[in-house]
Amino acid sequence: MACRYGGAWRFPGALSPLFSLPMKRILKWLAILIAGLLLLAFGLRFALPPVLDDIYYEGPRSWHFDGERFFNPDGYVGPPRPSGSTAWLGFFIGRDRAEWPVRVPVSPGKPPARVQGEAMQVTWIGHATVLVQTRGLNILTDPIWSHRASPFPFGGAVRVRAPGVRFDDLPKIDLVLVSHNHYDHMDIATLKRLSERDNPLIVTNLGNDEILKRHGVFARAADWGGRVPVRDGVEVIVERVHHWSSRWGADRNRALWSGFTVTLPGGNLFFAGDTGLGDGNWASEAGKRGPVRLAILPVGAYQPREIMTDSHVDPDEAVEIFERLDAANAVGVHWGTFQLTDEPINEPVTRLAAALSGNGIDGGRFRTPEAGQSWNIPSLATASSDRAMPKRVAGAAR
Repeated sequence: MACRYGGAWRFPGALSPLFSLPMKRILKWLAILIAGLLLLAFGLRFALPPVLDDIYYEGPRSWHFDGERFFNPDGYVGPPRPSGSTAWLGFFIGRDRAEWPVRVPVSPGKPPARVQGEAMQVTWIGHATVLVQTRGLNILTDPIWSHRASPFPFGGAVRVRAPGVRFDDLPKIDLVLVSHNHYDHMDIATLKRLSERDNPLIVTNLGNDEILKRHGVFARAADWGGRVPVRDGVEVIVERVHHWSSRWGADRNRALWSGFTVTLPGGNLFFAGDTGLGDGNWASEAGKRGPVRLAILPVGAYQPREIMTDSHVDPDEAVEIFERLDAANAVGVHWGTFQLTDEPINEPVTRLAAALSGNGIDGGRFRTPEAGQSWNIPSLATASSDRAMPKRVAGAAR
């Protein structure tokens, strides 16, 4: 019978020399085996595209749709750009991946049922899931309450930060924004629960409505620049960003990806979804739709840059987007929840603070709150008064 002794597993008899390995080495080889099985599964998908491909959208060609697949008009069409087989292998087996904690303590919050008038409260729930409450509307972005973000029940990214709001404590949701179909952003289980409980208006982009429909979830889909009315004075504008899509592999870019502007009387809400910088002009275009009171911007899942640069912005690029939007305030998301890439769990927070300081931007305007924490967003009039000082000042307040 095997037993553990001194941090290694010991096996009696002739097998002992073969199995007297440190636990860390055993776990490392198990991780490599699992990664190999996942790569094999993906390889089979790519090897049999006619059988395993899927079509979510059919329509005329456009400036970002070639008749079969969507693409980024400003450059690379994704997924993450390969930079050699050794780089890819190292990434998939986690060769340079920082060690994350198994669990981060979270004190869940309980938001109010509604926030009325010009007041605006934002609560980071985790990853790209944010609750925005204003004008009596409850708006939720890319909701995911699942424990794992993966097509596989046995592998893939596991949640280390519990949701900052328990699902049962979530107020009735009126509007849901779904940016694209990756598993950490389009979580079918959560969307079904929300649909059955609250019947919210779900807004997404071309092709993703078909995926959701197959699971009994109904959504309004629009192309970049399309508008979906919510109520008088409030509408959702589907915005161009720089990303890609796939539920498995062979269906790459069969559905669109996007950010969103929600027009509001007290200043717009902008949600970038998931994006690389690309040409960056998409942020400037969104900023011209009216003053942005609050931007929800990704700041994590960016290392290694040679692989992730077309998919995810880093904190410095997030600050550039913030400035291109001319946003009054921003919340940094897409970090510290699912370990998707190599950087340490809290590095996005420290790098963002350094980028803001280096650009003379008050760190109180672009925050990374803990999961469950709420932030009352100043009105645009208050924000304009606070921003009256010169934009770039050495040693600006943080």
